Amino acid sequence: MKVLPRLRHSKFLVKITPLKRYPKVTLVVPAHNEELVISKTTQAILNLNYPADKLQILIYADDTAKIAREIIKQYPERKINVQVIERTGSGGKAGVLNDALKIAQGEYLGVYDADAMPEENALYFLIKKILENLVRYKAAFGRNKTRNARQNFLTKCINQEIVVTQRIQHCGIWQLFKIGRIPGTNFIINTDYVRSIGGWRNGALTEDTDISFKIMGSGSLIALAYNSEAFQQEPERLKDYYFQHLRWAKGNYEVVINNFCHLFDKSNWRVKLETVYYSCTFFWFNLAIVLSDLIFFSNLIALIVHLWNPAVVIPFTISRSNILLAQILLFNWLLMVLLYILQINLAMTTQYGQATDEQIWLALASYFTYSQLFIIVSIHAVTSVMLDRVFHRDSTKWVKTKRFAD
Repeated sequence: MKVLPRLRHSKFLVKITPLKRYPKVTLVVPAHNEELVISKTTQAILNLNYPADKLQILIYADDTAKIAREIIKQYPERKINVQVIERTGSGGKAGVLNDALKIAQGEYLGVYDADAMPEENALYFLIKKILENLVRYKAAFGRNKTRNARQNFLTKCINQEIVVTQRIQHCGIWQLFKIGRIPGTNFIINTDYVRSIGGWRNGALTEDTDISFKIMGSGSLIALAYNSEAFQQEPERLKDYYFQHLRWAKGNYEVVINNFCHLFDKSNWRVKLETVYYSCTFFWFNLAIVLSDLIFFSNLIALIVHLWNPAVVIPFTISRSNILLAQILLFNWLLMVLLYILQINLAMTTQYGQATDEQIWLALASYFTYSQLFIIVSIHAVTSVMLDRVFHRDSTKWVKTKRFAD
C-alpha cells in the first residue's frame, strides 16, 4: 500500500538523557477480570526504563492475580516493590485508586489500565515533563495508541478518532491554553496533592474528567507529555464499544452538570472554558445534529408517502424562491465532509506509518457510519442521566469493557 509523504519533523528522534532526579512513583494497575490482557501489561510495566528502587507497583486484581504473580516471578533481577492485591471492594476504578492512595509511597501516583501497555520510556517522559515546573504541574499525561487497530472496521475507526483527538485536540488546547485532560491511563499525579483534594470521587463513571476539573479549579496545570505513549486495547464488537462510550458520555454529562454553575462564579477561567467546550459538544452540537436529522427523516418519510398519496405535503421543501438557500446548505454539507476527512488525514500524517491512502476512504466511510454513533450514544446518555436524577437511580453502575486475547 502506498504511503503518503509524512511531515518532516516526524523523522526526528527523541534523545533519552538522565533526569535531574528520579522521584519515587507508585504505579497502580486496576485489573478486575483482566485475564486476557494482564500478562503483556505487567511485562511492559516491569520493563519500564526507570530505576527499580524508585518504583512501587500495586496491581489490584481478583482472579487475575494468579497470572500477574506468575509474570512477576519471571523478573527477579528487577527487584521492584510489586504488590498484587486481591480486591473485591466497591467504588469502581475510582475506588481502586482511592485504596491505592492510602498506601502509596511514591511522590507521584501513576495509573495504567490492565489493557494499556506502556512503551519502555513512557514513565520517563511523564516525569521529565512534570520536572519542568514542579509548582504548577500537579499532573502529567501522555498519549494512548490502539494496539489492535488493524483488527476490523470498528477498531480502525476508533484508531482514527484517537489519533485525531490526541494529535490535534490535546496538542492544540495545551499549546493555546495550557489545558490538559487526564486520560484513563498513562498519567501521573502528585500524591500529596491528590490527597489534599480528597482523592477520586467513588463511583465516578469518568473519574479522569472529574479530577481534571478539580485540578484546573485549584489553578494548577495538567501537563501534556507528548512523547509518553501507551498501547491500549479497544473494543472489537459494536455492543462493547457502545456501552463503553455510553459510560463515558454519562460521566461527562455528570461532570458538565456539576460544574455548570462555575460559568457564573469567580472560578478559574480554564474551568469555565472547559465547561463551555463540553456543553457545546454534548448539548448544543448534539441538539443541532438531532434537529438536522429530524428534518431530513421527516422529509424522507413524507416524500415516500407522497409517491402513493400526492395530497401529502413535504414539510421542509426547497422551491424556486429559496433555491439559493438550498445551494448554500448543500455546499456547507460538502465542506463539512471534506473538513472531516481533512482533519483525520492531517492527523494521520503525524503518526508514523498511518498516512496511507486507505485512511482517506476509511474516513469517508466512517463519516456516514462510525461518527453517527455519537448521536445515538449522546441521546441515550443524556436521557439516562436525567432519568437517574428524576427517579434517584444509582448512576454509578460500571459496565466493564470486554477484552480480547491478542
